[in-house]
Amino acid sequence: MRRFPNTRPLSGTEAPVRGLFIDRWGTLIASDTSCLSPRSIPWSFVPRAVDGLFRAQQAGWLIYLIGNESAVAEGLVEESLWLEQEREILAQLAAQGVHVARNYACLDHPGGKGAHKRPSVFLLPDTGVFYHALQQDGVVLEKSWVIGDGTLELAAGERAGMRTAGVRTGRGLSDGELAIDPQFVAQDLAEFIGTLLGPRVGAH
Repeated sequence: MRRFPNTRPLSGTEAPVRGLFIDRWGTLIASDTSCLSPRSIPWSFVPRAVDGLFRAQQAGWLIYLIGNESAVAEGLVEESLWLEQEREILAQLAAQGVHVARNYACLDHPGGKGAHKRPSVFLLPDTGVFYHALQQDGVVLEKSWVIGDGTLELAAGERAGMRTAGVRTGRGLSDGELAIDPQFVAQDLAEFIGTLLGPRVGAH
């Protein structure tokens, strides 16, 4: 009987599960104002951002979306509108071949209103989103990156022992809420991913 070699990697030699935790507003979407209506206000992705995410996904990185949705927590935007908007964002990403492993958005805040007036471990700069991904997906945090235009998400990533990258789109790290010195600063998400992955094979 012919024996075929076992092509599975030996235990302990598997590649680590790595994630890119992407802030939505100002980093992926070309606005630093959250919860725009897909019906009434035009919105778009930051140029080349989705192509960069597709490349990262093809290279084995898991893609996560993160962010605080304070407009919902404060009652300025109805949750139904936010859900409509999120469906549109995810649908457009999927149409371009980008699968979001988990969509982390915190709609709650201790100073919020109604049902959203409550604390949450997912509220940045808390680290709940990262440890949830660790528990559910086995993401190796110290080999994963948080990419954002604001200090809250980067401070959360730093607290979780992750790598941090700031971008100059959106708020461009000018919010001043927390002191943070990211390990890398790029003009935009595409530039960061291009540096992370290196040049395309065969690119001129």
